[in-house]
Amino acid sequence: MASFASFVEISRYNLIPLSVTSLCGCPCRLLSKKTLIPTRRTPKLKLNFVFHGSKSVFRVRPASIYVNRRLITAVARAEPESIDESNAEEEVDQGTVLPTTKDSFSELQHKSSQLRKRIVFGLGIGISVGGAVLAGGWVFTVALAAAVFLGAREYFELVRSRGITAGMTPPPRYVSRVCSVICAFMPILTLLCCIVRYFGNIDISVTSAAFVVATALLMQRGNPRFAQLSSTMFGLFYCGYLPCFWVKLRCGLAAPALNTRIGAGWPFLLGGQAHWTVGLVATLISFSSIIAADTYAFLGGKAIGKTPLTNISPKKTWEGAIVGLGGCIATSVVLSKIFSWPASLVSAIAFGFLNFFGSVFGDLTESMIKRDAGVKDSGSLIPGHGGILDRVDSYIFTGALAYSFVKILLPLYGV
Repeated sequence: MASFASFVEISRYNLIPLSVTSLCGCPCRLLSKKTLIPTRRTPKLKLNFVFHGSKSVFRVRPASIYVNRRLITAVARAEPESIDESNAEEEVDQGTVLPTTKDSFSELQHKSSQLRKRIVFGLGIGISVGGAVLAGGWVFTVALAAAVFLGAREYFELVRSRGITAGMTPPPRYVSRVCSVICAFMPILTLLCCIVRYFGNIDISVTSAAFVVATALLMQRGNPRFAQLSSTMFGLFYCGYLPCFWVKLRCGLAAPALNTRIGAGWPFLLGGQAHWTVGLVATLISFSSIIAADTYAFLGGKAIGKTPLTNISPKKTWEGAIVGLGGCIATSVVLSKIFSWPASLVSAIAFGFLNFFGSVFGDLTESMIKRDAGVKDSGSLIPGHGGILDRVDSYIFTGALAYSFVKILLPLYGV
């Protein structure tokens, strides 16, 4: 007999497809069309064989059944949706249904691997970014320009994705590539402007670049679309102009942080006391506050999050946002005491609040772009983290807020 269709009936359950090997716990061999002899005796299980023409059916007598975990587990694996756990518990003497499968085990292994990658690469990125911030100057600017270039490439790939192009016409690919290069040069131009102490040049450069790109779009073959122009202009602003404020903050605010105790013991070969400027201290506090905001918001949302914050990102909750705000402000206040900047407690609290607001706004903006694009991550460059935009979205708008706060609102730069 080439195939043997078998069914098992357990009390009031419906007939469920089940293999003979899974039922008996041992391999069986067929001697004839109507004879089935197990090669090994199976205790505690009485089966009646009923033959209806060419069909063979197992029937298990409810009165004489002694079912152990192996049988119920085998049935659950054969047809996991056909057995109710509450009913199965009535038939099992020593335990409940064990629905563990290879798929769930492999999924658990995948999550564990992703967590390890996330931690390892997160620590590596944190140490690298911290070193670039401490170095400042060209090291910080070139590192930022590289991140801006990769982020701009991801942004224009998202704009060209199917989810967004279904409702608009994306810009041509050559325009996307040119815009990515322009965005990468903006931080470098900003540093040059900081060196000559003239901040207006970067605004002129950005305006000129936008004009050239807009002209190229309007003069292209075919029918130019407003969606092409708007998505491209926003890309220049979002990926290029906004990150430049971090260069203005770190390298432009060169006033010494005179009250910082760490600067007094800083090695002379690394710049000595003069290396610790207002820009360096403000950048360190801002970066640390953003990391604290993201971390505390995630932990708070996991622990007590119930109320959705917005439909853009359903996993974010008001409870998590409140916890993140508290963690961000606390971090800003603690670091202000360590670095002795800013001198006022109110200024430190306000600085923490602005960092939190900028990080949430940037996170939600990138989530909106990904939602329209129909993707979970902006890319796959960083294992366990996604793309560059997934890691820097909280920093994009924060730099402008932090720089404006220190430059305009703090008297004497908060010293």
